[in-house]
Amino acid sequence: MKRKWTEIENATWNRAQQLRRELATSEKLLWRQLRNDQLGARVRRQHPIGPYIVDFFVPSCKLVIELDGDSHFTPEQEAHDLRRTEFLGQQGLRVLRFQNHTVKEAIGGVIERIRAEIENTDG
Repeated sequence: MKRKWTEIENATWNRAQQLRRELATSEKLLWRQLRNDQLGARVRRQHPIGPYIVDFFVPSCKLVIELDGDSHFTPEQEAHDLRRTEFLGQQGLRVLRFQNHTVKEAIGGVIERIRAEIENTDG
């Protein structure tokens, strides 16, 4: 999938850089397991896609991985997440969501779910 990087606002790129420097605890834990192609695919963290910045992105299999903290469970944030997921789906991307506490308490299961998605990707 060819992206038009020039269509991403400078402010979005700058925010993504800031977020990469300020990873949440659950993001740090997961990034340690995903970086350096450990699952057989390159993973980007805090990556801009359109107007959004996704937590993790696996370009080779068009997979977005999102981690949700407590703030994601308000009606407003749930509506925002739904719009975001719909937008990503329209871009041909699949979205996996995990709660922060799941990453902290059962990272092995999270990694296996991600590995299965990567391995079961056509192409």
